[in-house]
Amino acid sequence: MLNAKSLLNSVLGSLSQARGGQGVKGLTDKARQTWDNQSTLGKGAIAGGLLGILLTSGGRRILGTGLKVGGMAAIGGLAYKAYEDWKNGRSGEDRAALPAPEGSAFNPDGAAADDLATRILQAMIAAAKADGHVTPEERAAIDGQLGNLGLGDEATALISDELDAPLDVGRIAGLARTEAEATQIYAATLLVVDEQSPAEKGYLTMLAARMNLDQGLVDRLHAEAARL
Repeated sequence: MLNAKSLLNSVLGSLSQARGGQGVKGLTDKARQTWDNQSTLGKGAIAGGLLGILLTSGGRRILGTGLKVGGMAAIGGLAYKAYEDWKNGRSGEDRAALPAPEGSAFNPDGAAADDLATRILQAMIAAAKADGHVTPEERAAIDGQLGNLGLGDEATALISDELDAPLDVGRIAGLARTEAEATQIYAATLLVVDEQSPAEKGYLTMLAARMNLDQGLVDRLHAEAARL
C-alpha cells in the first residue's frame, strides 16, 4: 500500500539529510562548486536518489536552501501562515511560520494526509517538467534509478505515470479540491520551480490563475518561500 505522506517526506527530507540541514550558504566554496557541478541525476544520488527525479535545475529554491521542517509539515506550515496572514490582512514579516493545527486542512491526518500528499507529489513532479527539459536519455536514466530505490510498486508507478503524463496545468489545478489545498499545491510547486526561468515562471502564473488564487495570497506565498 502506498504511503504517500512518507514518500513526500522522504523526497523533501533527503536533501537536509544529505547536506546536514544546511543550504548552499552553509557549504564551503569547494563543496558548493562540487554540488553545482553535479549532473541532475548526480544531485539526486547525493540527496538519497529521489531529488534526481523531481529536481532538475540547480536554481530551484529547494536545492538552494532545503526545508527547515521535514516534508509535508513544511509545505503545510508555509501555506498555512501565508493563508492566515492574507486572510487577516497581516504582512506576516514579524511572525515565524508554525506547524499548522493538527487535523486541519493544512495538516490532515490518516487517509486524508496520504490523499493530499499524493496530489502534492503529482504537482511537484509536473512542476519539475515545466521547462520541458526532460530528454529521452534523462528519462531512461530516471527509470533505471527508480528501479534501484526500493520505493515499492505503487510509489514507482505514481512517479512514472506522472512523468509520462503530458504537462497540463489545468489537470494539476484540478487536483485542488479546496482553497486550502490549492494554497498547498501552489506552495509545493513554488518550492520546485526556478522563477528565473520564463517557462517555469509562466507555469506558476497559469497555475495560480487556474486555481483562482487571489493575487494577495499568491504574493504572501512567494514572500514566505523567499524566507526559506
